[in-house]
Amino acid sequence: MLRNIAFLSKVRGRAQNQPKDRGTMLSVNVKIGRRPLTLRVAVVGSGPAGSSAAETLAKAGIETYLFERKLDNAKPCGGAIPLCMVGEFDLPPEIIDRRVRKMKMISPSNREVDINLVNQEEYIGMCRREVLDGFLRNRAAKLGANLINATVHKVDIPTNNTDPYTIHYVDHADGSVQGVSKTLKVDLIIGADGANSRIAKEMDAGDYNYAIAFQERIRLPQDKMAFYNDLAEMYVGDDVSTDFYAWVFPKYDHVAVGTGTMHVNKASIKQLQAGIRARAAKKLEGGKIIKVEAHPIPEHPRPRRVVGRIALVGDAAGYVTKSSGEGIYFAAKSGRMCAETIVETSNNGSRIPTENDLKQYIKRWDKKYGLTYKVLDILQTVFYRSDATREAFVEMCADMDVQRLTFDSYLYKTVVPANPITQLKITAKTIGSLIRGNALAP
Repeated sequence: MLRNIAFLSKVRGRAQNQPKDRGTMLSVNVKIGRRPLTLRVAVVGSGPAGSSAAETLAKAGIETYLFERKLDNAKPCGGAIPLCMVGEFDLPPEIIDRRVRKMKMISPSNREVDINLVNQEEYIGMCRREVLDGFLRNRAAKLGANLINATVHKVDIPTNNTDPYTIHYVDHADGSVQGVSKTLKVDLIIGADGANSRIAKEMDAGDYNYAIAFQERIRLPQDKMAFYNDLAEMYVGDDVSTDFYAWVFPKYDHVAVGTGTMHVNKASIKQLQAGIRARAAKKLEGGKIIKVEAHPIPEHPRPRRVVGRIALVGDAAGYVTKSSGEGIYFAAKSGRMCAETIVETSNNGSRIPTENDLKQYIKRWDKKYGLTYKVLDILQTVFYRSDATREAFVEMCADMDVQRLTFDSYLYKTVVPANPITQLKITAKTIGSLIRGNALAP
């Protein structure tokens, strides 16, 4: 990996991790008669959000620095991606471990509802984050982003609208944990460094509530793995999650078995994980745990997502949906939208965008996806508050109209407007399910 990065850096005529002084670079460009590059952008974090942002910027010819602390990092994650992401982000087939076309929704009383995709061309992609993230990161580097294996510790924020930001970081290119302390001056910063974002803290973006995703990767015997060939399972109930759901998702040669919860103390998480292991025990017999992982998941957007010339994307901005807990597509999409706004408002790097320029990204994001987040927030509030409401939720999932609406919304990332008759039918069925499950009782 490091040899490849060094090679790419030499091709660009610059030693990686040692950017030239701005004044020196400008004078060289002027001497050879080219328009000087006036814009430098640092993207901190190389998950789907950061890599998508860096790729868009690099394609536009903007000088881009992509920071990643751990190049082999894999965020604990169910790893489900919608069909629209495969085409929109040009993902090759080898990125997808499994093409899921069947889903089992399992209620607190162990009632199972099968949800099947009718169109054989449609599927939910299951991937390993280390594979997906590595592909997106490497593609951004090949297109011209300067990939820096480093930990960002601090940002010096200028007192005016034109002076550069100074990023203080420890470079791990030598392979050591201690690394080498360095600095880099840039005009803009994109924070894509996850729920515990250092950039968010530096820009005083404000706090948000978060949940914890806890997951075990379990390698199953071949016959057990065959059961999950194109099937994923979602379990609901107080025993597996008091405010979310648990899952068994198939990957390349194992299944991811996990739970999400707002109760972040270790004892509660262990108890809930034991709950999903117990519920799925027969299907997991003979399995061997190959990895245990946990990570915070934001529950809502941060109070401030753009401050000065710093913008947040992905988990750092809080773009994880309620109800489904999905964040991969929205992370990649937010990174791309933020970078597109920078390219547009900077005239392809010939001027430095202002805070108001960057806030156009926020306005566009909220206009496009605000309703989706609100609808899923309401669904979680209504259906995840008790076992009675969860039973009603699973019952409702058996309805074909509900299934079609849900899959269309998930696969293509729109709150699909059903015709008025279908909307009335779904509303009536929802109320009926809630009544039968005594879920409307206070």
